[in-house]
Amino acid sequence: MDREIKLKPGGWRRLRRDQRGSVAVEFSLLAIPFFALLFAMIETCIVYFATSNLDSVVANAGRMVRTGQVQAAGLSAGDFKAMICGQVTLVSDCEGGLFIDVRNFSSFGGVSFLPLIDENGNPSEDTQFQPGGSGDIVVVRVYYSWGVLSPGSIGLSNLEGGGRLIAASVAFRNEPFGDMLPSGS
Repeated sequence: MDREIKLKPGGWRRLRRDQRGSVAVEFSLLAIPFFALLFAMIETCIVYFATSNLDSVVANAGRMVRTGQVQAAGLSAGDFKAMICGQVTLVSDCEGGLFIDVRNFSSFGGVSFLPLIDENGNPSEDTQFQPGGSGDIVVVRVYYSWGVLSPGSIGLSNLEGGGRLIAASVAFRNEPFGDMLPSGS
């Protein structure tokens, strides 16, 4: 049965003036942009927190290299990475997705920074582990890809596939710790 709805005379005018449900309609128009903006702000805060945490962890790891603790303990690249992974928060795949590049140089003028992003737009896997000796110039860089979830990635994305490269680095001259190292190092 088809039921035809007929308005009484003047019904269109009454319907147009009716205010019931106007708040629900207005909210439905604004809900999507509001929640998208809210989610983007929360994700931006989390990314900045993760970056700040990584800065702190890299500063502490660099201090251990600078004072010769890494060299005295004979830490390998894997051990050094595990130490950093134990301190960093909010990284879901630390063992596989975190890259650590420790290189030593003869002078600060000779320091060269290889790009952290390869030609395909992914994090570069060209890393080394050279903590150096007493008095060497060392650069410690740690980076990983953060998966951006916000719709349209709101400008946070700087990697191919919508991720964000989060990186921290520190450069320093190693302290004169030669006497601390065990013989044969």
